[in-house]
Amino acid sequence: MENNLYSSCNQCPRKCNAGRNLNNCGFCRESEDLRIATACLHFGEEPLITVFGGSGTIFITGCTLRCSFCQNYQISQQGMGSVVSKNQFVQMCLKLQELGAENINIVTGSHHIPKLAEFLGEAKSSGLNIPITWNSSGYESVESLELLRGIVDVWLPDFKTLNSIMSRELFAAEDYPSVAKKAIRWMVNNTPMEIAEVEKNGEVREKMLKGTIVRHLVLPGRIEDTKLALEWLKKNCDGKSCISLMSQYTPVPFEGSEEELQWRKNSLSAFQNRLINSSEDKTLRQLIDDYDFEYLFYQDLSDDTSWLPDFNRIHPFSNALAKPVWSWKKGFVL
Repeated sequence: MENNLYSSCNQCPRKCNAGRNLNNCGFCRESEDLRIATACLHFGEEPLITVFGGSGTIFITGCTLRCSFCQNYQISQQGMGSVVSKNQFVQMCLKLQELGAENINIVTGSHHIPKLAEFLGEAKSSGLNIPITWNSSGYESVESLELLRGIVDVWLPDFKTLNSIMSRELFAAEDYPSVAKKAIRWMVNNTPMEIAEVEKNGEVREKMLKGTIVRHLVLPGRIEDTKLALEWLKKNCDGKSCISLMSQYTPVPFEGSEEELQWRKNSLSAFQNRLINSSEDKTLRQLIDDYDFEYLFYQDLSDDTSWLPDFNRIHPFSNALAKPVWSWKKGFVL
């Protein structure tokens, strides 16, 4: 079945019909080979999934979107990463579990759902018993998500915007709003929340065992778009999922060809490419009070940009944010 899904690929909503099994890449720029950029214990995710041990994040090369502001652009758009076999993937998962990961967190795997479903199933058969988290853009078809039923425990989708003009300019996906709404409804309705209290050295924290955390990144100067997103989330997700409202938008010091940099410049002119300011932060806090979500995370405003990753390094993140386990340049580093 997997080969059929790669021979005329319609895994994502773009339905490229690319023969990825013959190395004919579609929009995601990836063949049928699964490529990975890095695996690490990540402590910068939401508290419900980092808990004590950190989230065992595995960053997949390629993406079904082309966000002009993507902080992970080196792997999502520029192809950094190396091919891994099923056995290598399983060993990666088991190593993260051995090192205390609270879950296995698959980042941007939407274009490889059949292969990841197979590989994750094999990892579970080989002794992986921590939750599986699916960390995605939200630009996914329900038909593809069905392949992950019974495999994924926690869904971590983005809900980027309900403005189709912005999604066309910034993500190259005018249909993003309608697609993401369907995908997130499916995730929320098919995976009831299960949150447990866990204890370590006398300290008790909450851990999500099953459920959905919906992320929304606030774009500077586009607070009205955030208001629309929060209205939809209040109506469709409140009480059934957690909301993560992120104020961390950060201009990225991009590198690339002259053509690529010009494309980014043109695309980023659709909004104000800067940090969120204190006035916007105040407005966002008022919105949080007004909507009164049952379970919502919000970041404190910060001008620290040291967390931006560089996947050219064996350790892409700052030491405080993550602990490297595997690198596309070196293999296992722990």
